[in-house]
Amino acid sequence: MPHPIVFTHPEPPPATTRIWPVFLPFAGCPYRCLYCAQDKQTGRDHVDLGNILRDLETDLEQALAAGRGPYEIAFYGGTFTALPEPWPETFLSMAARFRERGLITRVRCSTRPDCVDPDGLAGLRAQGLDMVELGVQSFDDAALRTSGRGYTGETARAACAMVKEAGLALGIQLLPGLPGDRDGVFADDVRRTAGLAPETVRLYPCLVIRDTPLAALWEQGEYAPWTLSRTRAELAGALLALWAKNVRVIRLGLPPEGTLAEHILDGPWHPALGQSVRGLALAQVIWEKIQLLGKGPSSLDVPRRYQGELLGHADELAEEYAILGFGKGMVRYVDGDEFVLE
Repeated sequence: MPHPIVFTHPEPPPATTRIWPVFLPFAGCPYRCLYCAQDKQTGRDHVDLGNILRDLETDLEQALAAGRGPYEIAFYGGTFTALPEPWPETFLSMAARFRERGLITRVRCSTRPDCVDPDGLAGLRAQGLDMVELGVQSFDDAALRTSGRGYTGETARAACAMVKEAGLALGIQLLPGLPGDRDGVFADDVRRTAGLAPETVRLYPCLVIRDTPLAALWEQGEYAPWTLSRTRAELAGALLALWAKNVRVIRLGLPPEGTLAEHILDGPWHPALGQSVRGLALAQVIWEKIQLLGKGPSSLDVPRRYQGELLGHADELAEEYAILGFGKGMVRYVDGDEFVLE
């Protein structure tokens, strides 16, 4: 009689520190990318760095007085390393003061691969920066060129190496489905990303958003985004490949912030994309375990924390589990961390 198969979820443990996001839309950006819609995401089309600094300091003081925290402060939305002087140092100095008081434990920023250099990164690290998330988008030269990113795959790879050599943690953002995309490009991007061993990855499938240059290409029939079904399948495969290398994927798809949803013209946006993709990835893991079992399943114990993930969004995977042989009452949700397949 086959022995039960006991396994755990392949996802690496999550970070324990909460993120305090600070959005700097367009700040430091050398130009606007084809697909960029930060004005729709944040509700702002420009930024006053002085106002952001003052508001942030006030909010952090209030959090400290209320006994909240600790937090990791994260500067998103702009190109932090290309901010005009003295703003990078000013923001990091402010963060350092709250680190001394115990509210802030870590500082990260986002930037472009062509806006980093070894000396600049070393200087930022000395001022208290801990992590850099690079908006790589792709390592494929053709996709980068067609999308007007202004750098090559080698530039992106070199930037990732610079971040790590500076003693900073590395985050990578990929944007599958860019103009110039071809079969296999995203899979290759994921393979390269996994090989670079970043701490975190974000996966943002390309969307067509009103009033962007990409929208004009779409209207002219010169660009077609991925379908939702393809996106789910490709992202599920990416999750499994990255998890296998102990890389945490901290975002799947753009969050429904600001007025974003009402401005999406086309593309694989879904309010529960993360849940849907994670459910599909877990289903693939369970399918592989069934092959090892060597017979049809009779029961499956699932850690309770994955109850909302097992069947995907709105039970969209129920039919797939029925095909795998799971009838009514065969799945039990249990305490603990282990799946048990019999």
